[in-house]
Amino acid sequence: MVLLAGMELAGVTQGQTKPTKASEAGPQLVIIDTDIGDDVDDAFALGLALESPELKILGITTAWGNTRLRARLVERMLEETGRAEIPVAVGIEKYPAQGKLTFSQERYAERGPQKQLPGAVDFLLEEIRKHPGEITLIAIGPETNLGAAIEQDAQTFRNLKRIVLMGGSVYRGYDGFAYPTAAPHAQPEWNILCDISAAQAVFASGVRLYVMPLDSTQIKLQELERGRIFSNGTALTDALTLLYEQWASSVNQKTPTLFDAVAVAYAIRPELCPTTPLRLRIDQEGRTNVEAGEPNAQVCLRSNSDHFFEFYMPRILGQRKTEQ
Repeated sequence: MVLLAGMELAGVTQGQTKPTKASEAGPQLVIIDTDIGDDVDDAFALGLALESPELKILGITTAWGNTRLRARLVERMLEETGRAEIPVAVGIEKYPAQGKLTFSQERYAERGPQKQLPGAVDFLLEEIRKHPGEITLIAIGPETNLGAAIEQDAQTFRNLKRIVLMGGSVYRGYDGFAYPTAAPHAQPEWNILCDISAAQAVFASGVRLYVMPLDSTQIKLQELERGRIFSNGTALTDALTLLYEQWASSVNQKTPTLFDAVAVAYAIRPELCPTTPLRLRIDQEGRTNVEAGEPNAQVCLRSNSDHFFEFYMPRILGQRKTEQ
C-alpha cells in the first residue's frame, strides 16, 4: 500500500522536533491500557512492547469485562517472560449491554497469580502526577479507564504527553477491503463502540491524540510468520504460542489481525504509520466522523504490512539489532 505522508497538527504539534532515538533521549515512559484476553492481538502487542528498549513500561492497566482475570493473564505473562517488575493495575469492570464477551484465553489467565492490585484509574493519575508531560498512554482497549480518569481529574489527565490509540474507523470498516469503500459511514469499531461516552471524552480531552483506526491496523499474522514465532522457543514466543492456540480454538479462527500491535509499533517507530491531521468526532452510534475545523488528532490512514513485519518480526523473535 502507499504510505500517506503525515502533516503536523496545526497549533498542537507544529514546531516540534523530530522524534529522537531512544539512545539519544532515553526510553519513553509508557502505560499500556489493554483488554487482553479476548482477541489475541493484545498479547502480540504487549510482546512487542516488552521487546522494545525504547519503552520504559511504567505499568499495564486492564480494561473492559473481567478486568481482574485480565490482570492475572498479564501477571502470568510478565512472570514467564522475566518482566514481573512491571506493575499491573485492575481497571473498571464494564460489560456489553447485550451479549457476552469471549474471553478466549481464560484458561491461561486462570493460572496467573492472584494478587491485591491497585485500581487502574488511581494508578494512571498517580503516575501522571509523578511524571507530568512525560507519559505516552498506549490505549489498545475500550477507553473506560481513560474516561473515568478524565471524570475524576481532567486537569491531571491533560498532563499526559500523548495518547496513542487503537480505535475508530474513518474510511475503512471490517469488510476486508484494503481501501475505502462506498459506504456512507465507516463501521463503528469495537474499542469505541464498547464505551462511546468514554471515547467521546478522550477525543475532547485536549490531550494530543495519535489514532490508529481500522484503516491502518488490519495487518494479518499469516501462516509463515506464525510458524517462525511458534517455533522460536523463547519464553515470550512460548507464551504467545499458548495464547494463540487458546484463542484459535475458542473462536475457530487461524489468522489473527494485529490491530493493537500497530499502535505499539507507531509509539516506537512513527514512520511506520505516517499520520494526517483530522478533526474526528465520535457520534452516539460509535462511528468516527471526520468534521471540518481544527484537527484534534493525528490519524494513520494507511500502513504497509511489509514494513511493519520487517520491524515486528526481529523484535518478537528476540533478534533485534542495536540501531546506530
